[in-house]
Amino acid sequence: MKSTDRRPILLTITALVVLADRLSKAWVVRHIPEDTTIPVWDHIFRLSHVRNPGAAFSLFTDSTHPAPTHNLLAGFSIVAGLAVLIILLRIGRHFSATALALALILGGTIGNVWDRLRYGMVTDFLEVHIVHYHWPDFNVADSCIVIGGILLVLDAMRPRHPDAQS
Repeated sequence: MKSTDRRPILLTITALVVLADRLSKAWVVRHIPEDTTIPVWDHIFRLSHVRNPGAAFSLFTDSTHPAPTHNLLAGFSIVAGLAVLIILLRIGRHFSATALALALILGGTIGNVWDRLRYGMVTDFLEVHIVHYHWPDFNVADSCIVIGGILLVLDAMRPRHPDAQS
């Protein structure tokens, strides 16, 4: 029995991540003034509007050479996104945790590259405080990349049976 190709479903997941990311960022830009926060859960979670010219977790934000840094980050993201897409297309015939992880990572990458190419920076809007720790502001795309990464690690740690097909 031949299995159904799951790549269209996985690419739909990628598209839904991009759509959720674009819609959420557009809402934030329209409804929350830049550098403003809205408390959702006191001392734990706030909606914010922060423009991040750097990489994940605001790395390279204070670069002394912003234009080359922007180009390097955009270029790296495009190359990484293409690599993820190629791997997803190769392994995506069958649904697996790895394939789902790659679909989430690809959607997140596209969402952030879109911002970086169109606006020169990424819009972040989710702010979390846990006790005295302040997590750097992030967005839907970042969340999907992290969830995808966690899925990859968990799937890699899962015991495999020698006779099982992946």
